[in-house]
Amino acid sequence: MNLTTNLTGLELKNPTILAAGILGTTAASLKRVMQGGAGAVVTKSIGSAPRTGHPGPVVTEREYSILNAMGLPNPSYREFVSELALAKGDVPVIVSIFGANASEFQEVARGLNDAEPDGFELNVSCPHANGYGASIASNPDAIRETTEAVKDAVEVPVWVKLAPLTNIVEMGLAAQKGGADAVVAINTVPAMAIDIESGFPLLGNKVGGISGPAIKPIALKCVYELYSALNIDVIGVGGITNWRDAIEFIMAGAKAVQIGSAVYNDIGVFKDISDGVARHLKENRRSLKSIRGVAHK
Repeated sequence: MNLTTNLTGLELKNPTILAAGILGTTAASLKRVMQGGAGAVVTKSIGSAPRTGHPGPVVTEREYSILNAMGLPNPSYREFVSELALAKGDVPVIVSIFGANASEFQEVARGLNDAEPDGFELNVSCPHANGYGASIASNPDAIRETTEAVKDAVEVPVWVKLAPLTNIVEMGLAAQKGGADAVVAINTVPAMAIDIESGFPLLGNKVGGISGPAIKPIALKCVYELYSALNIDVIGVGGITNWRDAIEFIMAGAKAVQIGSAVYNDIGVFKDISDGVARHLKENRRSLKSIRGVAHK
C-alpha cells in the first residue's frame, strides 16, 4: 500500500512525523527516529540564545499523559546549525523555532538557512516559557506578523504550531493570512500536578503542559475545526499512540500526524502506525486521499 504523502511540497514516504521536542536535540537522535520509520522529523525548538530551561523535575508521567515544563532548553541557532547539517538524511528535517517576537523568529530562521532545513515549524504556542509562545498563542495579529516575517526570510515551507484553549480557528486563519503552508494542531495543554505528601507542585516550574492520550479528543476536535475553515494543510498531533488514532486524525482532515509522547515507550511506533494504516487501507480497498476528511461528510 502506497502511503507517500505530499505535504506542503515535501515528499514523505508515510504520513508519520516526529513531534517537536522529542529526541530532536542531536543529529544522532534524529537519525534513530528516521530509522524507526518516521516520514519526517521535527527538531527541538531552537531560539536566538542558549537556554538551560526550567529547574527540575521537568517531566513527570501521569495516568494517560506526560506532564512537562522543559522551558525551551536549547543551544541557540548558532550552535545548532552544525548539528542540523548532520541531521539531514533520508526524510525531511523540519526545524522548530521560537522567539519573543516576529523579528527574533526571523533572525533564528535566517541563521539556520545555511544548513538547508527542509522547512520550519513556528512554536508560537509553548505553554510554559514566560515571554514566549503563550504571549503569541492567542494574538492573531502576532501570529500573522510572525508568519509573514519568517516567510519573507526563507524559501522552504513554514508550518505554524497552534495552541489549544484559544479560538484556534481564528489563530489558524491568521497563520494562513501570514502565508503559512500548514498549521499543526495542537501543542501541549496547560496543566499541573501536586504531590499530596509534600504539598508541593511536582514540576520545578510548578505548571507545564500535558501530552499523551488524555489530550487526543481535544486535538482531534481542533483538527476537525481547522480543516473546515482553512485552505492549507492541517497536521494533527496530540495523543496519537496507534494506527487507529492516526486514521481518526486523517478522517478529521489531517494530511499527516505527529507523534511525541508515544516515542518515549517505543521508537518503532512510526513503523507500527504506518504498517497498521497500510493494512487497514488495503483491507478496506481505500487510500489515504479517500479517507481524508470523510468525517465532514
